[in-house]
Amino acid sequence: MQRVCYTQCVRRLCGPAQSSRLLKVRNIHRSLRQLRHNTVMEDNKPWALISEGPKIQAMLMWNTFPAAEPSLLRLLPSLKVVSNGGVGIDHLDLPYISSLGVKVTNTPDVVSDATADIAMGLLLASARRIVEGHQLAVDPNMTYLSQSLMGVEVTGSTMGIIGMGRIGCKIAQRGKGFDMRILYHNRTRRSVEDERAVGASYREKVDDLLKESDFVMLAVNLTPETTALISHRELSLMKPTATLVNISRGPVVDQDALVKALRSGTIRAAALDVTHPEPLPRDHPLLSLSNVLITPHVGTNTYTTTRKMVQKMVDNALAALNGQSIPNEVKPK
Repeated sequence: MQRVCYTQCVRRLCGPAQSSRLLKVRNIHRSLRQLRHNTVMEDNKPWALISEGPKIQAMLMWNTFPAAEPSLLRLLPSLKVVSNGGVGIDHLDLPYISSLGVKVTNTPDVVSDATADIAMGLLLASARRIVEGHQLAVDPNMTYLSQSLMGVEVTGSTMGIIGMGRIGCKIAQRGKGFDMRILYHNRTRRSVEDERAVGASYREKVDDLLKESDFVMLAVNLTPETTALISHRELSLMKPTATLVNISRGPVVDQDALVKALRSGTIRAAALDVTHPEPLPRDHPLLSLSNVLITPHVGTNTYTTTRKMVQKMVDNALAALNGQSIPNEVKPK
């Protein structure tokens, strides 16, 4: 599998003329071996573009692969753009890539609805113990459906959102539909109009949000400031009946502290679409706790959103190659 590079479904979306310009990596970098397992769309067949390394001008990155490491980038002297699928760019060294004269792009707007959906899905499933209920209902030894599987009320409860960007606002909209009281904390307060649109109240101090919320929703980007944002102290401020929901990045939560809080009853439960690492080691204590619900980082995994993300990746890459204004360029700070 030499000189294989990855671009899922580009030929289907753009046709041969456009896809011939979106070429990638020459060497089978260690991470590219995983591409054999990548599947796409209805027929579950992987797609790849093949080219010589010196000619490659655009790298399309999906699920952080291929890894944009210096050892790989040095093989691509003609590279002009790294087009990342998804919003998070914490896996990219922006200053280094920029120093090579290479642009970086992401796909912010198209992922918001699907990610907000999974956030509310996790909240609801944890609150109403849906997975446990399913397991009981299909248990071959079950002869009587007990009514003792008690959950917590979502309607009328308080949801505190940490990170009120595009996704945070979409989550707030969904919470409003459940008549939830919405609190939020953000580096910058949203406009009065934005707050009114989703019925959200600002909390300048994250501690106040933690103390008041029945559900704490993490929707922040991973940065040095947000790494281990939720640890022992923050968990101790939450209600013993509260649930932590994380749809941002695994390292935002100190997992050792979370395990301790869940075991001791400091908080009621956790619902996680992200962990660190992914997947967790099979002997990790989070996997054995009954008050934890984990999904395998599937926030954007719908056919509609995946198609939109790939199209956005292609649009960004073509704009960079054609010297046009790039719709979603990410610049180093």
